[in-house]
Amino acid sequence: MRIAQLTYSTKPRGGVVHTLALAEALAARGHDVEVWTLGRGDDTAFFRPVDPRVRVRVVPFPPQEGEGVGERIERSIELMAAALDPDADIVHAQDCISANAALRRGIPVVRTIHHLDTFTTPQLVACHDRAVIEPVARLCVSQAVAREVEQGYGVRPEVIANGVDAERFAAAAEADDARAAWRTQLGAYVLALGGIEPRKGSIDLLEAYALMRDEHPDLRLVFGGGETLFDYREYRERFEARAAELGIRPIILGPVDDATLPALVAEARALAFVSTKEGFGLAAMEALAASTPVVARDLPVIREVFGDTVRYASSPAEIAAQLGAAVSGDGALEPGAGTALARAHTWERAARAHEDFYARVRVGSAP
Repeated sequence: MRIAQLTYSTKPRGGVVHTLALAEALAARGHDVEVWTLGRGDDTAFFRPVDPRVRVRVVPFPPQEGEGVGERIERSIELMAAALDPDADIVHAQDCISANAALRRGIPVVRTIHHLDTFTTPQLVACHDRAVIEPVARLCVSQAVAREVEQGYGVRPEVIANGVDAERFAAAAEADDARAAWRTQLGAYVLALGGIEPRKGSIDLLEAYALMRDEHPDLRLVFGGGETLFDYREYRERFEARAAELGIRPIILGPVDDATLPALVAEARALAFVSTKEGFGLAAMEALAASTPVVARDLPVIREVFGDTVRYASSPAEIAAQLGAAVSGDGALEPGAGTALARAHTWERAARAHEDFYARVRVGSAP
């Protein structure tokens, strides 16, 4: 089968990680796969090497000074639509920007809706809604998000759970030299991935860290990742102001090299996964694969995917208490349950499920 996977960025965001891993798993099963993406600035390739069996098409997206979020989104769609010319039986978009680019070209597109967002920028609202309503078929990576889509839009996507590269993160847990490099640089730390933005609950995590630091004075708060097309400057300013008020100096790593990310996760005393919205929780699943304890916000989707393998919290006080327990090893969860769960979510399984879905789309029987 000829398959085109579409994504909006070359950076290591969750949907981009999903796109590449799925494309490689499909190619490994003998399909002809290409990935289309936008390359911001000077980017001409993804954040990591891609299996050579997958063709990569990067559409240049040069910076434009003074451009607002709405204008950036619209230009993203326009540039990708102008370049998009997939030779494929199935065109599968992993985000609203690439889905809108395909729709603008009149290309029938399958869409994975990783999670629903609430926007106020008109261009983003239109991009988001059209990319849910107009695709020929829809997928979600969890039942919880599929129910949200049905309730909000009257359509019910099918569900194919994410895969995870569990072996890679499990190997990092045993790689003491790689972990030692982070230990030397950071000391003992709690890690949050995904950058500083509203959906990630970054300010709540600041508040939680402030509540637990007296009992754990040597523990540092580290944020990794965060490349995005969206503009979170106002939230970042509030984050920085609150950190100064609390006397906290978090370590902001920014984007982390893909080769060193597993060791960063494995060396963390705990992963703080306190997003207010998630579709699946890939970073948390990677942490479990690395035997790193996870404290997650108590959301229906996290309960569905992770069950009893993570610690749950909602308020800053609860997050602080659960992080403290995780770091101290108090009330440890069932040994090995998290790693077993992560190992069960293979990309090969996800690729087989997508094959079946694509076949039904081609004959018109998928929703």
